[in-house]
Amino acid sequence: MASSGTEKQEPENDEPRFVQLCNPHLAAMTEDVLYHFGLSTGTHDLPAMFGDVKFVCVGGSPARMRAFTQYVASELGLDRPGGDYPNICQGTDRYAMFKAGPVLCVSHGMGIPSMAIMLHELLKLLHHARCSGVTVIRIGTSGGIGLEPGSVVITRQAVDARFEPQLEQLVLGRRVVRRTDLDERLAQELSLCAADLRAFPAVVGNTMCTLDFYEGQGRLDGALCSYTEQDKQAYLRAAHAAGVCNIEMESSVFAAMCGACGLRAAVVCVTLLDRLKGDQIRSPQEVLAEFERRPQQLVGHFIKKHLTGA
Repeated sequence: MASSGTEKQEPENDEPRFVQLCNPHLAAMTEDVLYHFGLSTGTHDLPAMFGDVKFVCVGGSPARMRAFTQYVASELGLDRPGGDYPNICQGTDRYAMFKAGPVLCVSHGMGIPSMAIMLHELLKLLHHARCSGVTVIRIGTSGGIGLEPGSVVITRQAVDARFEPQLEQLVLGRRVVRRTDLDERLAQELSLCAADLRAFPAVVGNTMCTLDFYEGQGRLDGALCSYTEQDKQAYLRAAHAAGVCNIEMESSVFAAMCGACGLRAAVVCVTLLDRLKGDQIRSPQEVLAEFERRPQQLVGHFIKKHLTGA
């Protein structure tokens, strides 16, 4: 029998919204080593380093997160001429972390396993730092279904390859299923911000999270393929009919873990191609670079609006 993930408990309205870790064993630990970040409660003053964080933005590559840190710092008026933002995780090559005022930016690598490892340590970091009222947003790229390349998708629900809003994992050999709902109000706020910008098409819809880039997403161009073009088209059209607007590889575990720990979370991804029309990404590099900036512009505008009222 499948067991459900720990349900999040809503805090009282007049209390700060701290990160709610769902692990009773942590309280007995004298030191918590965040190994993949190169940080520890025993060697770093996490409240002093991160206690002011209100927004956490995560994305696949270190370069993208460094660029977003510089962009959001400029938008918030925090940038300084010639200033740089050092990698806080420079003691390890697994992930990269940058900070600009109340905005923390972290790379998560590619796929559910890499995202999950990063999130375990990020959520513990926010807990140990006594952060409250934190909003977490994944910024990334994806393949669209029935959308023009360059469209931005704000995820309503992350769904699996059967179009179910759930994440299934094996824990101690047992099947554990967690819900993958995201904060509906936050998605609508981001949609309104996209309307403010009026710079690119943006939609709110479901995002399918798969286990790999090739067979898991119905591509015909991988090293292995056991289905036809007709099979692929039928599957993608069924996904579209189920409300799926785009496909990527991290949203389900992101939604499940943030939800379990009581965090407002959103996923904002640009589409690099329409999967109904092909499998390979053929747009020129300069076009792809402009596409990749679109989620950053939207999330940057959202953060600026919340922090400055602009």
